[in-house]
Amino acid sequence: MEQPITIGVDLAKSVFQHHGVDAEGAVVLRRQLRRSQMLEFFQNLPPCLVGMEACAGSHHWARALGRFGH
Repeated sequence: MEQPITIGVDLAKSVFQHHGVDAEGAVVLRRQLRRSQMLEFFQNLPPCLVGMEACAGSHHWARALGRFGH
């Protein structure tokens, strides 16, 4: 799998949708992750741009993912 440079995250209560694209805009990632899987998934990725909607939960996830360089 080619590494994504941008990942969009749709936050929900328990299952989050992820959509990643490479430098050319090709889709390289489509995945559902449970809340408990989020940190492990992003910890294993090289730093990339992560976008998500603005809500109370997004501030928590931005701080957590920022620790991994995203």
